[in-house]
Amino acid sequence: MIPLRANALLLAAALSLAAPALPQGAKTSSPIDMDVSELKPGQFIWNGDLAPEGPMTVIVHLPTQRAYVYRNGIRIGVTTVSTGKKGHKTPTGIFTILQKNKDHKSNLYNNAPMPYMQRLTWDGIALHAGNLPGYPASHGCIRMPMEFSKKLFEASSMGMTVVVTNDRVTPEIADTNAFLAPVTAKGVPDDPTQRRLGKGEDWRWTPEKSPAGPVTIVLSTDNGRVLVFRNGVEIGRSKVKVEPGFEIGTRALQYAGTGEDGQTRWIYLPLPGYETEKRQVDERTAVQAISIPEDFNRLVRSVIGPGTTVLATHGGMKSGSSGRQTTVIATDG
Repeated sequence: MIPLRANALLLAAALSLAAPALPQGAKTSSPIDMDVSELKPGQFIWNGDLAPEGPMTVIVHLPTQRAYVYRNGIRIGVTTVSTGKKGHKTPTGIFTILQKNKDHKSNLYNNAPMPYMQRLTWDGIALHAGNLPGYPASHGCIRMPMEFSKKLFEASSMGMTVVVTNDRVTPEIADTNAFLAPVTAKGVPDDPTQRRLGKGEDWRWTPEKSPAGPVTIVLSTDNGRVLVFRNGVEIGRSKVKVEPGFEIGTRALQYAGTGEDGQTRWIYLPLPGYETEKRQVDERTAVQAISIPEDFNRLVRSVIGPGTTVLATHGGMKSGSSGRQTTVIATDG
């Protein structure tokens, strides 16, 4: 006769063996005209031929557990995802890909496999292939179907922008030479939450701190500052002059190269709440309200390249944003 304890152990083992593995996702794309809301866990849509070239952006919408991929402002993919469960919530904000590893294994959770890993933060948040039960179930990462993760991994590059939000956003492409136009700025108060500029110092430029890597520019009309990060390390900051009472809202721009007509091209990502902010001007001209020192502007232009991301907000910047942390703007919730 099998002892009760041993019998319980055998039953537990049998149940474990019988339990089906959580789905890793469909092997092929669903029809491109399929209603996104009807995608079942593990399903995705991918049509890279719609926009073969250009900078890429991924937008992760937490409430619907969906991720949208845009290339050159055109949506080329949608997928179901599984984000952070209770106690391990996926952080909202704007990120850039810091590291890519096809065969990564978790350093935090028992060497768990994380195929096609694309790192968003140095403390463990990433895009990767994983189980998709149909609800938030990860430790904070953004799980995607295996085949979709592979396609995204192969199409993306270091520095790709990833927006994680509770609100919907849609990229809009625009042509303008106005952004970062040469102007001057004087007398803007220091931001006490950041390292102060020296007396009489309107701007600072230290590109040697991070010679290479993806560039992110953060601008706050509230603090009257613009900060430049390369590979997550601050390489420059400057005072900016803002028209009294003007609030830029919260928005992002991604540099998309120069057109045949010589116009600088940006992809605009309006973010939650920007439509209702007071004294707003047209989306394509709002950035013209910001005055930046001419010499600093010239230096910033020297590091801008395809995929460079600009984050603009009327809110204050987070203290201690330098170093490897790149979660520089977080949406509510």
